[in-house]
Amino acid sequence: MSARARGSRAIAPPGVGTKAPIAVLLMGPTGAGKTDLALALAERLPLDVISVDSAMVYRGMDIGTAKPRADVLARTPHRLVDILDPAQSYSAERFRRDALRELADVERAGRSALFVGGTMLYFRTLQRGLARLPDADPELRARLDARAAREGWPALHAQLAEVDPQAASRIHPHDAQRIQRALEVYELTGTPLSALHSAAPEAEAPLRHWLKLALAPADRNVLHQRIARRFDQMLEGGLIDEVHRLHARGDLDLHKSSIRAVGYRQLWPHVRGDVPRSAAVQAAIVATRQLAKRQLTWLRAESGVSWLDSEDRGRYTRALEQVTSAVAGGNPVTGYAVP
Repeated sequence: MSARARGSRAIAPPGVGTKAPIAVLLMGPTGAGKTDLALALAERLPLDVISVDSAMVYRGMDIGTAKPRADVLARTPHRLVDILDPAQSYSAERFRRDALRELADVERAGRSALFVGGTMLYFRTLQRGLARLPDADPELRARLDARAAREGWPALHAQLAEVDPQAASRIHPHDAQRIQRALEVYELTGTPLSALHSAAPEAEAPLRHWLKLALAPADRNVLHQRIARRFDQMLEGGLIDEVHRLHARGDLDLHKSSIRAVGYRQLWPHVRGDVPRSAAVQAAIVATRQLAKRQLTWLRAESGVSWLDSEDRGRYTRALEQVTSAVAGGNPVTGYAVP
């Protein structure tokens, strides 16, 4: 079903007329225009923006993450942006703690939270809590790395598909970090990672309603064009210089979660002198398209989502009406002009 068709069946905002607070989740694939829509909503409504992006947390990683410009962040602050050095690690567990802390702070101020981003695992963790997973096992990880060096990560992905097909369907055959973790969890517990996630406890946040909006183009080809165009703009804006600066630090490599972010991971071999620029750029665009596909897969499995076509000029009005009704509990604002 297309995003346009899904958007025609907009879901009424939950929780209107109840005392439970409402938080807005603005989700969507990379390159769909979520930031622009979030800024438009925050300018009109008492909303504080909380970023749901596993790469925007890092300082100095601005261009490749499509982080809002400094002047935009000064006008409309985004919480959970620029909170870590790229040498530090970040996780869904830490995001949940940080997000619930920021959410409580926003609500104490009498405002509502607008969570915006594309890290779907973080959105799920925010709503449903965390599965009880085993700690990392360095010895087991070393064995998996050794196997991957001999056989390749696609071979280990094929093994994962046998023991946990649901997890494998969401993990790219070359996503070493996630393949390793899924196999590690299965080896340590005897239970598929997907089953453990399904049994995750409810989040400990106070009762609230989530207004879930998804922004995506109706045509997948349009999204691919947007991704390629945006990556060209990143290159023109100095993305390769940004990756060079990160590489020159000397304390970062592809084992760091920051450098494994899409775009940075593919350009890293180029700045090391191992891969031509053209090949690295093409690999980054392909990887970004694959990321968008995975994000859409997650979104389709999410219940209670109201879809907005990112190419529809009326998307701002429809989003504003839904959020106004949910947050204010009053009459929707109409006639919002598209910037």
